[in-house]
Amino acid sequence: MHVALGGKNILYPMPVTIVGALVDGKPNFINVAHVGILNAAKPHLVSLGMSKSHWTNRGIRQNRTLSINILSRDHIVEVDWMGLVSGKDEDKSSVFGIRFGALENAPIIEEAQLAMECRLRDVYDIGTHDVFIAEVVESWASEEVLVEGKPDMSKVKPILFDMSGPSYYAVGEKIGRPWSIGKQYRKSPN
Repeated sequence: MHVALGGKNILYPMPVTIVGALVDGKPNFINVAHVGILNAAKPHLVSLGMSKSHWTNRGIRQNRTLSINILSRDHIVEVDWMGLVSGKDEDKSSVFGIRFGALENAPIIEEAQLAMECRLRDVYDIGTHDVFIAEVVESWASEEVLVEGKPDMSKVKPILFDMSGPSYYAVGEKIGRPWSIGKQYRKSPN
């Protein structure tokens, strides 16, 4: 039997990211789990749903650039703290090492296993939140998480967020290959 839960979003867990932007010329970061893939082919587009109250939104609007950083569960304390305090009140720029890549105004976290530099394409005002649409300009990976030139999530060890708990989770085991395992399906005879 199924139970109706109401019109709730149950697409969790989502990867936890740390979004970076320069706000008034200073690097700032925020914990954001509401990042989505809009287009997996070129142009590579992502969406970010962020409350308008966040200080980082100001920097994204100012510079029209941002970074999306994925850190391992080894950094869960720092990652959670990034979402507990506002850049208006606390300097978050000294928590991790910072570097810049292709975009001058998108601070990247040095310790991030994976990072994307993005250029803002559009902003949608949905009342209490801004939805930022951004194009991925460059992607970065730590060498130690690559297998045959591609990120291996078991090596990245990203943090996953579940709003219903709320809880953080870790990535589990690999259970199959997309566009392959389904070939094992056989219709049952009627």
